[in-house]
Amino acid sequence: MDRAEKQAFIQSLNGELSKAGVVIVTRYSGLDVATITKLRTQMRAAGARFRVTKNRLTKRALEGTPYSGIADMFKGPTAIAFSDDVVAPAKVAVEFAKEFESLIVVGGAMGETRLDAAGVKALATLPSLDELRAKIVGLVQAPAQKVASVVQAPAGKLARVIGAYAAKEQA
Repeated sequence: MDRAEKQAFIQSLNGELSKAGVVIVTRYSGLDVATITKLRTQMRAAGARFRVTKNRLTKRALEGTPYSGIADMFKGPTAIAFSDDVVAPAKVAVEFAKEFESLIVVGGAMGETRLDAAGVKALATLPSLDELRAKIVGLVQAPAQKVASVVQAPAGKLARVIGAYAAKEQA
């Protein structure tokens, strides 16, 4: 990799990290290429990216981003996972580390907030963005379902419900 390629790589990675909601730092010593490819596939499926990078270039790419405070985590064979969704890369990395002990979650950052390994594991226990969206949709739809069930009830039950509301308003 010549100097121009290194500079282009640093600028590209800097741009990606500037937009990321979270960066997770891992050590991958002992993992073969097929296993790392499996991890990349799982990250991609979750909407995250996993990159094995050179430490010195990554440290330079971190400059000027909110993640410049994690530069000291880059020692030895490290790789980073990042995404807009703050929970997705943490979930995938922690689950993968349980299956393959050679992958070690070192830490990371969420914006300017630095996370240690325990912080990343705690982040992995939170519901993902898609799960939160599903819960919100469920909460919004719940009243409509209740109204529909009342409307579909027999006329006698409907009359009792209306009577109960009228009595409630008079009281």
